[in-house]
Amino acid sequence: MMSASLVHAQDTSTYAGIGRVATPAEVAAWDIDVRPDFKGLPKGSGTADQGQQLWDAKCASCHGTFGESNEVFTPIVGGTTAKDIETGRVASLTDPNQPQRTTLMKVPTVSTLYDYIYRAMPWNAPRTLSADDTYALVAYILALGEIVPEDFTLSDQNIAQVQSRMPNRNGMTTQHGLWLASGKPDVNATACMSNCVTEIKITSSLPDFARNAHENLAEQNRIFGPYRGIDSTKPPLNALPGQGYVTKISSQLASASGQVAVTKPSSTASDSAALQQAFTKNNCAACHAATAKGVGPSIADVAKKYKDQDVLAKLSAKVKNGGAGAWGAIPMPPHPQIPDAEISQLVKWMLTGS
Repeated sequence: MMSASLVHAQDTSTYAGIGRVATPAEVAAWDIDVRPDFKGLPKGSGTADQGQQLWDAKCASCHGTFGESNEVFTPIVGGTTAKDIETGRVASLTDPNQPQRTTLMKVPTVSTLYDYIYRAMPWNAPRTLSADDTYALVAYILALGEIVPEDFTLSDQNIAQVQSRMPNRNGMTTQHGLWLASGKPDVNATACMSNCVTEIKITSSLPDFARNAHENLAEQNRIFGPYRGIDSTKPPLNALPGQGYVTKISSQLASASGQVAVTKPSSTASDSAALQQAFTKNNCAACHAATAKGVGPSIADVAKKYKDQDVLAKLSAKVKNGGAGAWGAIPMPPHPQIPDAEISQLVKWMLTGS
């Protein structure tokens, strides 16, 4: 956050007339981080029982009922023991037979759990949890890890005491650089200040002879995450994906397979761009990619499955209330924070192949 003096200095020189000093309320709205010394921690409390109810409603679809699911995201709970709580170092972190490193195995500070959940969860509706909700959820996670009792109430008054029971509290140190060279941390290196590169372009390519050497990369993805493998059975794209990419690629794929191409929406380019921004803003893109399956079905698959069907109201209700079964075992979480009219527009945008 810029200081007021710096902003004023810029206003009168390089950036004259641009910007203003943030108000105290605007600063407070963003200043919600919680440090390991618990500075910034809001007042409040929550029970593990309340946390379980919130967990089942907002978290279990991605993390499993008991935080041990590996279906969408890596497990949060597991791999820690009573001995780890006593020593503050998780022994299984160095065990080659440990199949999965969970959150409670790695995180050294309870403030990290609180801070991340408060700022970024639920995945589909970040910043919708109150301080009390967050205390309750952290209490439930800690109870699942047997760090606190099942009837525990976590609050700003006792969270420091809970820190003394974190399984990996002694398992992390900041007394070194990222890498050690001849016994010295890399942060002692001397920065290059002459003949410096002014621009770096990062590119990648797949040679024609290797394009399908290991079969279709698009079919070898994990079923979650934002990055998709390229369809290596198809020729390279002439240009990187941009506006109209989904409709263009869907048409190409349909033409190649003899199917009817996805209908192009009748909305203007500005309307389509606005809906694409809303799609990203509401985190829809985290589960639905353009043409490849992710956590949920691709936009092209949705358009193909429901082509010429009157399902706008049905799918809009599913987005609003959540549901499962049509595309596999992973459920769609509810999105009550999105206005009904916006949901309807987004669903219609997907049904036309965006």
